[in-house]
Amino acid sequence: MEYILSFVIGGLFCVAGQLLIDLTKLTPARILVSYVVLGVLLTGIGVYEPLVELAGAGATVPLTGFGYTLAKGVEQAVAQYGLLGALTGGLTATAGGIAAAVVLGWLAGLVGRSRMK
Repeated sequence: MEYILSFVIGGLFCVAGQLLIDLTKLTPARILVSYVVLGVLLTGIGVYEPLVELAGAGATVPLTGFGYTLAKGVEQAVAQYGLLGALTGGLTATAGGIAAAVVLGWLAGLVGRSRMK
């Protein structure tokens, strides 16, 4: 059941994003940023944590999950370091994912071939 809930909830995030692309004039970049901000806001008001417990990877893998991780990192760092944690907590919590994206993007650039459209 855990896998089904993860698939359904993650799929609903994707469906919402596709509907935003198809039915609005929002660019994909604005939709991506909106998803991250939505994840931070929902975490801040306490709604996203129960969703993560229910859906697991279905809620943490989409970009809203990145916003959730940023917010939880800031929350933990502020509790530990005070106001300085508000500046460092988000980057500390997401450093592994950011580093993986940079390294894998660089490797894909080495392997792939760029060409003019």
